[in-house]
Amino acid sequence: MSNLFVMKFGGSSVADSDKIKSVAERITKKAEKNRVVVVVSAPGDTTDDLIEKARSISRSPDPRELDMLLATGEMQSIALLSMAIKSKGFDAISLTGPQAGIYADNVHTKAKIKKIRPVKIIQELKKDKIVIVAGFQGINPNDDIATLGRGGSDLTAVALAAALKCRACEIYTDVKGVYTADPRVVRNARKLNKISYDEMLELAGVGSQVMMARSIEVAKKFNVTLHVRSTFSGETGTIITKEASNMEDVVVSGIAYDKNEAKVSICDVPDRPGIAAKIFGTLAKKNINVDMIIQSAARERYNDVSFTVSKNDLKNAILLLKSVAKRLGAGPIIFDKDVAKISIVGIGMRSHPGIAAKMFRVFAEQGINIHMISTSEIKISCIISRKDTKKAVRILHKKFNLSHT
Repeated sequence: MSNLFVMKFGGSSVADSDKIKSVAERITKKAEKNRVVVVVSAPGDTTDDLIEKARSISRSPDPRELDMLLATGEMQSIALLSMAIKSKGFDAISLTGPQAGIYADNVHTKAKIKKIRPVKIIQELKKDKIVIVAGFQGINPNDDIATLGRGGSDLTAVALAAALKCRACEIYTDVKGVYTADPRVVRNARKLNKISYDEMLELAGVGSQVMMARSIEVAKKFNVTLHVRSTFSGETGTIITKEASNMEDVVVSGIAYDKNEAKVSICDVPDRPGIAAKIFGTLAKKNINVDMIIQSAARERYNDVSFTVSKNDLKNAILLLKSVAKRLGAGPIIFDKDVAKISIVGIGMRSHPGIAAKMFRVFAEQGINIHMISTSEIKISCIISRKDTKKAVRILHKKFNLSHT
């Protein structure tokens, strides 16, 4: 659709009545000359509060009922925002994920979008209405509400922009864009005017909290231009788009960190074909994502396998691995929660050798021990002690001169 924009507002943008009114003002200005679909998250910390309330009732809440509960957060936002827009003389309608035609799979609390049929959205747009859609939710094959997990509202917005063939998808948040590092850790971090899908995908995957990797993947697949900008400022933010010719001039674009990592090791694993498939297949069946993987050299037909998982999945992972280790005749399971992942990302790294060596030399000079290393064409990640996180980010930012263009 020509002249159609998707605008997404996070929880901090609609945290209270005054902020909702301010967001309504921004939306109506855009709607004066454009058709607009808005995606919103639950207000403030509502989702966390609902999870806490559920766990006060049950230590292990039923996933279906938890989704029913969590979906109410976004429903509050869409109704209140629609009221605010109508009070300004514009017509608006709020839609839940299912009403908007968002179809998900049947994995409760972290479902994936399977397809979008935006029939009702298109009908309401033709009536010159601003359409407000609840992010983070869809309907599954059992006709139940299913939530989309972390970053679900961003994913909703990008997927709708792709389905509606929008000009752009604007992601409004409490920061002014994508920075070379977390501004809370590095005071002189610089806002990037533009970044490629691949770089943003790597940054999102290694801890940058601006956007989740799933939404970037969809944007790249369907060539949806994203504009990450502040709800509370009129400044231009960061454009996320295809790789531009001058992007390779910058060797390292950004540094990210993730403290939500845990290192797990299975000791004395028999060195024979099919063992890795059994270990990681067991985790995959329970939707536990594994990140960095290292296998030691075999010694007397045994080796150690180490990898990282989200701290949220650690407890379940350990339980599963103990059972697998027993069946395989492997040794003990050990884990370390006091670690963090530090990553440098940049398209220019493809054509500039020596970046990894420079990163490792910086760590050596600072006495920071590296537990694990993982690389891709445009990313280098290291697992280090959690206590060294801020120091590592700051010194890398300085050594790679990221405060300057």
